[in-house]
Amino acid sequence: MNKISFIAILFLFAVTNNAVFSQVKTDTVLIVKDSVKSNDIDPLTPAKAAFYSAILPGLGQAYNKKYWKIPLVYGAIGTSLYFYSDNNKKYNQYRDAYKRRLEGYTNDQFYYLDKSRLIAGQKFYQRNRDLSALMAVAFYVLNIVDANVDAALMQFNVNEGLSIKPNLNLNDITLKPNMGLTFNYNF
Repeated sequence: MNKISFIAILFLFAVTNNAVFSQVKTDTVLIVKDSVKSNDIDPLTPAKAAFYSAILPGLGQAYNKKYWKIPLVYGAIGTSLYFYSDNNKKYNQYRDAYKRRLEGYTNDQFYYLDKSRLIAGQKFYQRNRDLSALMAVAFYVLNIVDANVDAALMQFNVNEGLSIKPNLNLNDITLKPNMGLTFNYNF
């Protein structure tokens, strides 16, 4: 079979198939889906998680199914609130003792301290109380941000095709090891 007859047969086959398919009328539309299975992305998921964490700390982590983070949230906020309460109580004790000293009484629990040490104690516990309140607010906000970011990152497709691996090569000239990272993406 020579080249011309082969091309002629191929041309006739293509024209025949085109003629057969062009005569068939269908009202259906076929949609070809990607071979990669994709999850439906809900753009409101991060906002829901942040809202739940704002209402009740740890609820956004439960919404994201990251249950191991809930004790961390309550531990951080609870520890900060404990230190706030403890420092506030000690601040009030020093303040009350100082007020009694100004009135002339010396029979308080800090009878061994002078007025300047009572003022220093007040400032110390006031600063620690304010810092504890700031830390409690910071952990509360961090709880909301963590729930939001975690919900947003759960929607990304992370599979074995994309990876970062440490790499150790031996330099051919100096014979010293070279360390680095390799970024791999498999199509």
